[in-house]
Amino acid sequence: MFSVWERQSFINYDYIIIGSGIVGLSTAISIKEKEPNATIAIFERGLLPTGASTKNAGFACFGSLTELLQDIKTLGKDRTYNLAEERYKGLLKLRARLGDEAIDYQNHGGYELIREEELGFLKDIDDVNSLLEPIFSSQPFHIDNKLISKFGFNASTVKSIIYSPFEGQIDTGKMMKALITKAKQKGIIIHTGAEVKTYSETENGVEVVVKDNLYEEIHFKAQKLAICTNAFTKKLLPEAEVSPGRGLVLITKPINNLSIKGVFHMDQGFYYFRNYEDRIILGGARNLDIEIETTIEQGFNNKIAENLTHTLKEIILPDYQYEIDYFWSGIMAFGEHKEPLLTQVSDRVIAGYRLGGMGVAIGTQLGEKLANMMV
Repeated sequence: MFSVWERQSFINYDYIIIGSGIVGLSTAISIKEKEPNATIAIFERGLLPTGASTKNAGFACFGSLTELLQDIKTLGKDRTYNLAEERYKGLLKLRARLGDEAIDYQNHGGYELIREEELGFLKDIDDVNSLLEPIFSSQPFHIDNKLISKFGFNASTVKSIIYSPFEGQIDTGKMMKALITKAKQKGIIIHTGAEVKTYSETENGVEVVVKDNLYEEIHFKAQKLAICTNAFTKKLLPEAEVSPGRGLVLITKPINNLSIKGVFHMDQGFYYFRNYEDRIILGGARNLDIEIETTIEQGFNNKIAENLTHTLKEIILPDYQYEIDYFWSGIMAFGEHKEPLLTQVSDRVIAGYRLGGMGVAIGTQLGEKLANMMV
């Protein structure tokens, strides 16, 4: 039984958001910017965001050349242009909202390692540059093969490097702390360790049932609901067109005289690595065991770990002495194409999910769109 005070201050809200990742927090902040007096609560099932928002490698990127060429094949030029533009605008909005210092944004550029089997993609670089130039006001991609020796990559494997000055890197932990701080400053309530079991629409709004250790469950109420649970969306929306994808990531211990700086992609984006201070973060290779990695469970895949370890030694750091410190995994969300989904479930319920491993870039924009539909 709840007191009148609990009912007024803790149970009833104008808006409830499920998921405190980048999209959920961005949605709440955008709503507050449009409607400062709105009451908003966010529910997160873990003590920390449990999907990809705190697990990602901190890439501020819009897509490598080979990835975008594949997108053109599947989506066409117009939709690929829109996707790249949304990612770039999302990064600019994230930086403007939080400030570069707060998220430790660094612009060392983005790079793609081209192997023998991918050299054919280079013939299309001018076409892609022409397509995307209006977004950046200059050409986004440049071939610079001198970088192979500068970074110390294995020249027998890496045949060319594509450079983009419009990509950078962030500290994912600092970004999430900054988003949480901004949300709290705006009066947004964030409940962690609060798993939403179900929701239902009522005559006057939406009722959200949250698991609670003391009361077993608590029924919260709001006028409107946003579901921002990305790979976990099927738990609340069984018909959602989304498939989870687990990504394994490793980090080395500090490396002496490390010359690698920037964010890097290889194999059409299936491998990605960057420097973090004087360490290397490397992730990917889930395409080697795609069925096993289509899961919402955190875990360790020996086959992928061995491949990442081999790739690091043979291609990325062939001339360095280093040690791997540890691994972690995160859960991303994918679909038939890379465009995120924004779904009007009903007049009162909206969902934004399926960020395709590009949450840092596109999460802020998706949150803004969700807010526009809700307010």
